[in-house]
Amino acid sequence: MANRTVSDARNIHGTNPQYLLEKIIRSRIYESLYWKEDCFGLTAESLIDKADQLTCIGGQYGNQKPTEFLCLTLKLLQLQPEKEIIIDFIRNEDSKYLRALGAFYFRLIGDSVEIYKYLEPLLYDFRKLRRRLPDGAYDIIHMDEFIDSLLRDERVCDTIMPRILKRQVLEENEELEPRVSFLEDELEQEALAAKKKEEENKSRSRSRSSSRVSNLCIIYIYLVIIKIFNFLFFSL
Repeated sequence: MANRTVSDARNIHGTNPQYLLEKIIRSRIYESLYWKEDCFGLTAESLIDKADQLTCIGGQYGNQKPTEFLCLTLKLLQLQPEKEIIIDFIRNEDSKYLRALGAFYFRLIGDSVEIYKYLEPLLYDFRKLRRRLPDGAYDIIHMDEFIDSLLRDERVCDTIMPRILKRQVLEENEELEPRVSFLEDELEQEALAAKKKEEENKSRSRSRSSSRVSNLCIIYIYLVIIKIFNFLFFSL
């Protein structure tokens, strides 16, 4: 089964899962040394170890050579593991490249609602990722930038992203709850804290005011008692 999809695989977006990568890229992956030596015989479980060894993301570089990241993506498309396994990849906080691989693969095979549901939380992951550039050099991006590109861009890592519905459409159809951004959530928390502090200040102010009134009442009563006492004393 060196280059074949598993026999019980389901079509994704109406096609063989491997066909989600363009034919020319698949051919280059099949011919690459990494595919022949490191991807042969991999299972969904053993692929985790290979993903842990990744040092960058990216598509093709140099003389149209596929990155290891792209090779492992094709291997996942070939194996078509259960979605629960890929979701575990995405939720894995220990290996950022395993998470990036899982997110990239899930963007290729998931439906619109699932993609927003599982990928949007990664917008709060700000860890650095090395990215292999077409000229073979590297640059640095952050996980949230990579996820944002998966949700917005038509092509990522030299791979055409399947079309997904816009978030606004899914919200209007009540398939997704409106998203609260990290900044909006932070501002809301600050507003609540300010309101709570204001209420506490008002409460303390009322307490001090009540205390002053009580003290004045006591003084007034004391003066009245003294006045009555003096009246009685001098009347005798």
